[in-house]
Amino acid sequence: MMKLNSENFVDNGSIPSEFTCDERNISPQLSWEDVPDETKSFALSVTDPDAPGGMWIHWLVYDISKELRKIEKNSLPAGAKEVENDFGKKPYGGPCPPSGTHRYFFTLYALDTERLEGVSKRNFFDKIEERTIEKAEIKGLYKRR
Repeated sequence: MMKLNSENFVDNGSIPSEFTCDERNISPQLSWEDVPDETKSFALSVTDPDAPGGMWIHWLVYDISKELRKIEKNSLPAGAKEVENDFGKKPYGGPCPPSGTHRYFFTLYALDTERLEGVSKRNFFDKIEERTIEKAEIKGLYKRR
């Protein structure tokens, strides 16, 4: 079973403010292991299901090389593509909840294709779902100061 981890926070733990709108607003380090043999690429989503208007998209990335097992903090892997998030930008947009503690789901998808075509914010999850072999998730929590 594929596993997703971060050097910057533990599953169900607090996300350090460095990775939020309160400080540097950079993406955390992520690493994964136990990848299915048939994986041809990866995709990644970072979402907040606790946003007032429903799920808020913080980061969508696809065409991540099957050879990779890590994304360093504040980086995008070579060749990977980003889709516009709900902040209206392509780069990672960190946690910035209006009130209370929100949950942030970092989900890695092992896909059965090297490349995805015609991906947009509207169809990202449909395109990913069609090609997902397995997924792994880590959840972080954040409350603004």
